[in-house]
Amino acid sequence: MAKVLEVQQLNKYFGQFQALKNVSFDIEKGEVFGFLGPNGSGKSTTIRAILGLIKHDSGDIKLLGMDTAQHMMAAHQRIAYVPDDVYLWPNLTGGEVIDLLLRMSGHEHTSRTDALIKKFELNTKKKSRTYSTGNRQKVPLIVAFSLDVDLYIFDEPTSGLDPLQARNFQEEVLALKQAGKTVLLSSHILSEVEKMIDKLAIIRNGEIIESGTLSSMQNLAELNVKATLPDYETVLRFSHRHKFASIHNTASFAIRRDELATVLRELSEADVQDLQITPPTLEDLFIQYYDVGGAQ
Repeated sequence: MAKVLEVQQLNKYFGQFQALKNVSFDIEKGEVFGFLGPNGSGKSTTIRAILGLIKHDSGDIKLLGMDTAQHMMAAHQRIAYVPDDVYLWPNLTGGEVIDLLLRMSGHEHTSRTDALIKKFELNTKKKSRTYSTGNRQKVPLIVAFSLDVDLYIFDEPTSGLDPLQARNFQEEVLALKQAGKTVLLSSHILSEVEKMIDKLAIIRNGEIIESGTLSSMQNLAELNVKATLPDYETVLRFSHRHKFASIHNTASFAIRRDELATVLRELSEADVQDLQITPPTLEDLFIQYYDVGGAQ
């Protein structure tokens, strides 16, 4: 498949502090790419470098094969971007801001825009200064989803949104994916991005520590086991297992995939009464890859 975005060996310094360390990843057409890490890990710095909002010290960024450093204006015409910290003109109404942002990007207010305003339940007649954090966030989301571009970049896009509007966001991202569009989604809300992403990269202290497809990373990670056993004494027989926890006669622990046959045999011999074996969630993966060695 065609690569829409290529980031290669990106480095960025703020004085003596190295904010980005050889950051590399690529996103193919039609993919939703999750860029994961807590606040301060380097997600927003990477995105701002991609957009040319800050100048990186070394490395290359290409959009559809085009060097963005040399063709930034042309690149911006093919990108929709929603930042993590939204500022709106306080004396303009929400509708006026939407129309202004659309015109600035070379687009018009369409029936698609009207449908998004209705879906996200935004009162466009109110002044922006009266908006809550969630309503401010809706404005650039409506603009972004109104555009027909090659790459959509969302940096912590659901901050301040209530659960219903966060679900609306997920639906729109999945619709973009269905339409063959490409999305870079930066977030620390793992339960949300897990429903949307195809590939992901985990960043810590400005450095990519793991990347790949969600399914391949789940196959490499530990399985979660929850077993109900006859009594607490039997439960304690499994207390040597990794990440062991217990409540009454139920044991919960994690195992490697190559341990599965052995554990099943042991549980059968222990007269297991109920058993659940589930693949790791995205949160499990994040904790496994991020907490090893400790984050700084």
